[in-house]
Amino acid sequence: MIRAEIFANQSMQELLLNNLESAIPGFLYSLIPLAHGRGGETRKLGTSTWPETNVIIVSYCDDDKEQTIQTVVDYLKEKFPTEGIKLFVLHDR
Repeated sequence: MIRAEIFANQSMQELLLNNLESAIPGFLYSLIPLAHGRGGETRKLGTSTWPETNVIIVSYCDDDKEQTIQTVVDYLKEKFPTEGIKLFVLHDR
């Protein structure tokens, strides 16, 4: 089992979920729709000074789904290189 965490600009939420749900039938996830923080280049605080926010998608799934998730994320990162899409995968021991 893996834990996949996807961080991205909030504007990417619908596109990420649509692509993941299309690629993985029955894709299950938890959504943190409003994440504040500081990345390598900008802050995402939802304020008038730093108006953008991030979204976090967390999914626990079987190991065989990892490559499909990676493929979806890589495709969207290539298509939208400035939206800060990041994937982190943790493996169960």
